[in-house]
Amino acid sequence: MTLEAILPPERTLFGVPGGSKKRVLEFFSTFIAQNTPSLDSQEVFGRLIGRERLGSTGIGNGVAIPHARDPHCKAPLAGFLKLAEPIDFDAIDGEPVDLIFVLLVPEEADDAHLSLLAQVAGVMNDAETRGRLRKSASQRELHERLIEAIRRQSSG
Repeated sequence: MTLEAILPPERTLFGVPGGSKKRVLEFFSTFIAQNTPSLDSQEVFGRLIGRERLGSTGIGNGVAIPHARDPHCKAPLAGFLKLAEPIDFDAIDGEPVDLIFVLLVPEEADDAHLSLLAQVAGVMNDAETRGRLRKSASQRELHERLIEAIRRQSSG
């Protein structure tokens, strides 16, 4: 299972209104439920917020990787949001977040979950990649740059 396979262009969102961590997670939960009939927005939101209560998924450098298991999720899926304005995400370095990579996995997907999280962290830990993503001027460009970074990371 690769990140590229679970991140189609339509789930790469550009210029998303921020406001707060809660608002962004609500926005994503509503968006993903509208595009994935088996998912319920309130349940997705509850699971993402529940995970944040265990500890922020803000990994530093303006990046967050909210993730959760969902019993109605048939296969792993990802979404990427580039926020219009950075928001406080309680990140480990205290910096605001503007790049958010969301992962939802089936309840039982232990190895897949960990492997995908490691792939996301690898891609997002690269300063050059973060810079390119932040300079993207459209949804299409954002998705292309993200996929290039995923391919670079998986081949390296």
